[in-house]
Amino acid sequence: MGDFAKCMKRKSIKFAVMTIQQAKERLLFQLYHIYDDREAASIADWVLEHLTGWKKIDRVINKNLPLNAEQKRQLEQYITELLVHRPVQYVLGEAWFQGMKFFVNESTLIPRPETEELVEWLIADYKEMPAKYDRSVIDIGTGSGCIPISIKKKLPGVWVTSCDVSAAAIGVASMNARTLETNVEFVVADILDDANWSALPECDTIISNPPYVRHQEKATMEAHVVNYEPALALFVPDNEALVFYDRISLFGLMKLKEGGRIYFEINEALKAEVVQLLESRGYTDIIPRKDMQGKERMIRATKPSTT
Repeated sequence: MGDFAKCMKRKSIKFAVMTIQQAKERLLFQLYHIYDDREAASIADWVLEHLTGWKKIDRVINKNLPLNAEQKRQLEQYITELLVHRPVQYVLGEAWFQGMKFFVNESTLIPRPETEELVEWLIADYKEMPAKYDRSVIDIGTGSGCIPISIKKKLPGVWVTSCDVSAAAIGVASMNARTLETNVEFVVADILDDANWSALPECDTIISNPPYVRHQEKATMEAHVVNYEPALALFVPDNEALVFYDRISLFGLMKLKEGGRIYFEINEALKAEVVQLLESRGYTDIIPRKDMQGKERMIRATKPSTT
């Protein structure tokens, strides 16, 4: 617990009239019980921006202005939910990805920075391709829709299709696409069942952040992830850790056009196994890439030539 938290323990945190500054102090006092100082401060800033509609500098300038009754009620509700480790993104119903705000709930994974890096890799590659090239992308495992919507926003000339086994996730993704005025085709389909493959078109590129966390790794994960994010989108059996990579790579052999590519987010502990799997399918130019934390979290591969 940091110095600020120790100081707060000696202060009253209930206020009849609560100013923005006092709301911040109340938030931090509560959050320091379950988060370190830096994460608590980040969450507090996010909650207060959502609550007031003001950026940090404006909140500092207006720190002595009181919250209204509804804002106070919401603040107490947010604190109650945060204290049982519910992720702040679910508490507020929003997460940021590629500079855009996405609605999220427990039907969808919370978008993460390493997935942004995967999307940026694909976008950079596409921008180097000739404009006349017929370009199309299939995203597998849409979740909130952050991957396909971001691709469509940054590459408006690309046709984007996205699928998920969860109808609830497709509902969230479709809502985000409407809110962000983005034309993406969404399909409810279980990629593990090849009977569903005919519902998806041929494409130049496949991108996927599939489930890849082994059940044996659950014990090392944070409570707010294990208890709230959808297990269907996170976990795979220990003895079938590559099941999605296996099926998607086979799907790619059927649906990718000549020279098409697959972009995967991966479990850093399974990089060698994913590379070996892709090699066994005949994929070429297999390139692993580290994220900004230096972890092997991405792989790109090219469909083998049929000539």
